[in-house]
Amino acid sequence: MIDSLLIANRGEIARRIIRTARRLGIRTIAIHSEPDADMPFVLEADEAVCVGPANPAQSYRNVEAILAAAKSTGAQAIHPGYGFLSENAAFARRVEENDLIWVGPSPEAIEAMGDKINARNLMAAAGVPVAPGTQQPVGDVDQAIAAAAGIGYPIMVKAAAGGGGMGMAVANDEAALRTEVEKVRAFAERMFGSGDVLLERYFPRVRHVEVQILGLADGRVIALSERECSVQRRNQKLVEEAPSPAVGPALRERFLAAAVKAGEAVGYRNAGTVECLLDPATGDFFFLEMNTRLQVEHPITELIHGIDLVEQQLLIAAGEPATIATTTTGHAIELRINAEDPKRFLPGPGKVTTWVEPTGEGVRVDSGYAEGTTVGMSYDSLMAKLIVFADDRDTAIARARAAVIGFQIAGPKNNLPFFAELLDNDEFLTGDYDTGIVGRMRS
Repeated sequence: MIDSLLIANRGEIARRIIRTARRLGIRTIAIHSEPDADMPFVLEADEAVCVGPANPAQSYRNVEAILAAAKSTGAQAIHPGYGFLSENAAFARRVEENDLIWVGPSPEAIEAMGDKINARNLMAAAGVPVAPGTQQPVGDVDQAIAAAAGIGYPIMVKAAAGGGGMGMAVANDEAALRTEVEKVRAFAERMFGSGDVLLERYFPRVRHVEVQILGLADGRVIALSERECSVQRRNQKLVEEAPSPAVGPALRERFLAAAVKAGEAVGYRNAGTVECLLDPATGDFFFLEMNTRLQVEHPITELIHGIDLVEQQLLIAAGEPATIATTTTGHAIELRINAEDPKRFLPGPGKVTTWVEPTGEGVRVDSGYAEGTTVGMSYDSLMAKLIVFADDRDTAIARARAAVIGFQIAGPKNNLPFFAELLDNDEFLTGDYDTGIVGRMRS
């Protein structure tokens, strides 16, 4: 088993990884930026190394500084968490070239899934359903208009190298397409270093459902279960639940089979997620993307399976047999507690003057902050994940309501009032909702 682990991340996911590593007797090394020196994840690690200033490019994305920290501390392995360098194939390759264990999929798998056009084509060849769309980057606006005529409006314009809900726009007609192609291309060049754009058919009423997969050390790929991720703002998730209230046994079998095909197509190892769009009217689903890392929402899968996914990642990376429970029980919900106002979801950073986490049966909080810490503008607005588990969905919702009331945060703005509203929303309560639910709540 791995004996020492450097966590190339910060905040709640760093604390989450440290918690499992400590239970397994693994020495932990935290890296941190200068302003993060007194954050909880730094204080909880066995060792800590400052890798640069607040700017992520000079700290949490600073490959040379991170590798130097691993060497100076005698780390045996690196866990990238999510975000930052977690889906950077070049970083994964550098880790392996330095004789360190990379806790994630191969650089080749990351590369294969990192480009959305390549990923679509690979999945189609493997028999995974994909939405109608382009098989090559759109060269210019005229090519986009010609392709859209065959796909049909509305059209989703996507940055081929994008991720995390960024670099996407919807065009309902040719005039809008002309504008959005250029906007997405410019954004993609600035953010991702590639201006390649693809087009896909946009489904106005759709659900976002994903499947957790594990590529085992023995070469097998298994699919655990699905998660519902349709409560979103600006294509970014706010709430997830497992299992999905929209997925019955027959549809679940189809989802899991497609996810296994997706993983096998790239020889996948370690934890990953196959994301799909589900048309609730027809029961048809389409491959969206594969996240080649641990997802933010992994705790709800852990709870319904009774497993620790970080532990499984470490076992697989060490070449050890994983200990997987494929059966599920109960219902879990995760709420992403962000430093943002609950109406327009604009960032609201600040110093935390009050931080009281809720407790009670079936309540779990994975947090990155504490009283006295500061939520700055340099990093993601996620402060904590409020996770609840119960025997059934109604009880899980009731526990979530109580936990939201019991979570006390002062200083930064936060979206707890939005969750209180959502948990009393009739559309959400019935389980018959889609990715437009937040827009309807705010219209």
